[in-house]
Amino acid sequence: MHLRVLFVGSAALALLTACEETGGLQQAADSPFAPAAGAGEMTEADFVDGLTVGHRLMASGEYELARRAYYRAAAEEGVNVEVLSAIGSANLQLGRLNQAEQILRRAVELDETFPPAWNNLGVVLMEKGEFGEASRVFRIAFALDSGQSAEIRDNLRLALAKLGDPTYSEPESDFRLVRRGPGFFRILETPETP
Repeated sequence: MHLRVLFVGSAALALLTACEETGGLQQAADSPFAPAAGAGEMTEADFVDGLTVGHRLMASGEYELARRAYYRAAAEEGVNVEVLSAIGSANLQLGRLNQAEQILRRAVELDETFPPAWNNLGVVLMEKGEFGEASRVFRIAFALDSGQSAEIRDNLRLALAKLGDPTYSEPESDFRLVRRGPGFFRILETPETP
């Protein structure tokens, strides 16, 4: 009987200890884990905008996710030339050339002074084999950029070489797109492998 009272007393003490206010679990400020739900008020500064997320996803090769992030940016910020240019670039990387062209044409209509949109439109046209229009578009991008971007200059050079000699093959090459900062793409020649 004495053991029974001791056991019941221990159980009651354990229950009271469990009910005691401990202040909750605290998370270290430098913890790699996400804060718990209701861990505090989130401010606007705690959120990363869709455009930044999209640029990061493009850099990591996640083009479909980047496209979705850019659409989120359009919903958050509204449709502007930078968002349209980014959406067009994601479609370009996904191989959706007609969609990319339509969106990039809308971008340059919206703001005729935005060099990345003109450059990316030129890349789409090069991919489609429309070298004459691509060289015209790259010239516009080059002029708007005042010739400061090496990527636009190289794209213009390649378009003019293709325009001057459509069978231009010095060396035998195909074109590959490489991301160069937010909104810029550059056409690089890569030698064909035998």
